[in-house]
Amino acid sequence: MTTTTSHTPAIAAEGLRKAYGGRTVLDGIDLAVPTGSVFSLLGPNGAGKTTAVKILSTLIRADGGRARVAGHDVAGSPDAVRAAIGVTGQFSAVDGLITGEENMLLMADLHHLPKHEGRRGTAELLARFDLTEAARKPASTYSGGMRRRLDLAMTLIGDPRIIFLDEPTTGLDPRSRHDMWGIIRERVADGVTVFLTTQYLDEADELADRIAVLHDGRIAAEGTADELKRLVPGGHVRLRFTDPRAYERAAAALHGVTCDDETLSLQIPSDGSQHALRSILDRLDTDDIAADELTVHTPDLDDVFFALTGGTDVPDRPEVAAR
Repeated sequence: MTTTTSHTPAIAAEGLRKAYGGRTVLDGIDLAVPTGSVFSLLGPNGAGKTTAVKILSTLIRADGGRARVAGHDVAGSPDAVRAAIGVTGQFSAVDGLITGEENMLLMADLHHLPKHEGRRGTAELLARFDLTEAARKPASTYSGGMRRRLDLAMTLIGDPRIIFLDEPTTGLDPRSRHDMWGIIRERVADGVTVFLTTQYLDEADELADRIAVLHDGRIAAEGTADELKRLVPGGHVRLRFTDPRAYERAAAALHGVTCDDETLSLQIPSDGSQHALRSILDRLDTDDIAADELTVHTPDLDDVFFALTGGTDVPDRPEVAAR
């Protein structure tokens, strides 16, 4: 997670609307992404995540509402927006007929970088993405994961200050995913803003400063990962004892507990907040009861996703998606 560096949003949208053939995809969404942060947009397949990215990156026009990226109006100044951003879409933009290095240099030319700067940036990024050995081979010979890494490297050429990543790690092996996470963190530490859509809930949990869940064309909820998790019931504090007498006294002192006599454990419903935890500990201290172990269990983003979207079309779990 990162600390935001500016009160002026790098990306701001009000009332964005988009429909295709009478089907409303975005139904008036509002967004504000602080500079130097990672914002993640989650939602079921077809929820409109990619449509939002395409509007904000000037690839398509909204039917209604307004948006500003890097201080520029998306509809009124698309060239200025494009000069400030990098975009990695769901589908690779790699040209298979030329080499990986040539793809990078072509992107550098499109950004109007001086030749020496383009070559230096190309070499650095190819090395960072473990593509140096394959740099002079046709991209058509690359594996799917290699093409994805090259696609991501091309997005970063020219050091864009705002990066749109639409499901960027789909198809990557676990190591490559973690490498990409490291690159995102490095960029954000330098003040870059990242707008991320992902099918991996652990990715949003790991990287995002704020997360919004898109459902039926609207933002169903927005907040930090911890804030979203508190929206879902099921959190609890678990106390374990080795002294049967302390266990019995705690069970009598605390309200709403579930007892496990076999393990001498108590489970107390809790939202995991500091206030709730302090209330439990203060009660134990008042009665001079010492627990041997305390653990806090909160719902994860899977639970949040199911609760907010009706439990349909949940994004992939990491242990399945990574294979």
